[in-house]
Amino acid sequence: MPSGKGSKLLRYVEHRLRVSLSDRRTIVGTFLAFDKHLNLVLADAEEFRTLKSNRAAIVEERVEKRALGLIILRGENVVSVAVEGPPPPSAKGRVAAGGPGTARGVGRGSLPPPPGGRPGGPPPGGAPMGLGAAPVHGVGGMAAGVPPPPPPGAMGRGMPPPGMGRGGY
Repeated sequence: MPSGKGSKLLRYVEHRLRVSLSDRRTIVGTFLAFDKHLNLVLADAEEFRTLKSNRAAIVEERVEKRALGLIILRGENVVSVAVEGPPPPSAKGRVAAGGPGTARGVGRGSLPPPPGGRPGGPPPGGAPMGLGAAPVHGVGGMAAGVPPPPPPGAMGRGMPPPGMGRGGY
């Protein structure tokens, strides 16, 4: 197993990370992906900013929190990365689902056959619904009066027309 930085980061995919940025913000989120520039993809990310206010002689600090959701952090701005916690127990089901809603395959305009096959329809492997066994007039065939294309290898690209070669009249 390679011991580069990439392989070390790979073991923390799906973990909760705390990322410190160069502008003193901190982002906490679920680590999904990274690249060679250390650009990070975080899900369910939250931003934390420390605000300081000077009132009289009292320095007051407060932390402002903001929900960000799914974000990409530019690697140039990342100062440090720390593991906050292990992956959530349902992480595999959540990530594989692909987001809200249900993922289903859809057909290309035809309905799936009812259980037990189509009554009265063509046998399996026959013509699709809406098309008969014969070609439809005007679709896909050669037009009347048009000569067929030459057989492969006769004339084509790179071959001179008959009579234009060497020694021919």
